[in-house]
Amino acid sequence: MTEQMNTDEKIIYEAKDVSFTYPKGSRQILDSVSLVLKKGEILSVLGANGAGKTTLLNCMAGLLKPDHGSIELCGRNTKEMTAKEIAGKTAYVPQLHTPAFDYKVGDFVLMGRAPKKGTFESPGEEDKKIASKVLKEMGIEHLSDRSYIEISGGERQQALIARAMVQEPEVILFDEPTAHLDFGNQHRVLDMIRKMTSEGFAIVITTHNPDHALMLGGKTAIIDSKGKMIQGKASEILTEERLSGIYETDIRLIYIEEIGRKVCVMPDF
Repeated sequence: MTEQMNTDEKIIYEAKDVSFTYPKGSRQILDSVSLVLKKGEILSVLGANGAGKTTLLNCMAGLLKPDHGSIELCGRNTKEMTAKEIAGKTAYVPQLHTPAFDYKVGDFVLMGRAPKKGTFESPGEEDKKIASKVLKEMGIEHLSDRSYIEISGGERQQALIARAMVQEPEVILFDEPTAHLDFGNQHRVLDMIRKMTSEGFAIVITTHNPDHALMLGGKTAIIDSKGKMIQGKASEILTEERLSGIYETDIRLIYIEEIGRKVCVMPDF
């Protein structure tokens, strides 16, 4: 990366030949995985249960250390970065989150500022302004004084995303963010994610639903049962043959003229 590089071409993540096996694992989870993610890009990662989607995110977030290969975040090897340094550039939105203590939604979102603060430093007025601004932008400022554990699943997911945005990261990693949401909230979250790329965030999202990758566009990666990954444009990577192989069922991709894209269907139903 050179200083003359256009900011739109800024490389956020670069994984090179990353392999990972859990200590007591019977097989290699990731095998020589490589990827490049730039500013404003989105990468949707698909694969069967246990294929290694979450493991890949955990390696990218520095929560797991690869057995082989390297991961660079904004030009630095993550092995040489502290957890706080990684958190300053990477936000992670998990599938499920149950806090050890109950918090008001506003306080929970404000916690996203922690990577920007010193060890014993409390959030200041500027941090509170940033949190308030994000809550308003996401349309959940009315939840600010509500208990985080008492709001709905969709609202909790929105609060998690707000906390990630308050971190002001370079990239946000989403681990199946729609897995526990109703149909309407799934689409609202996906729309939110798509808008984030236009604001300059680099996005990685794991999903079991090929339609989500088709809706989001951008790049798509598929991890197979042997830990190998292929990637490319969503329109090129998502084929009927590949999807049928991953999910071990007959799958068809049908172009719907009214919406201007393909949808994923199972003809046996």
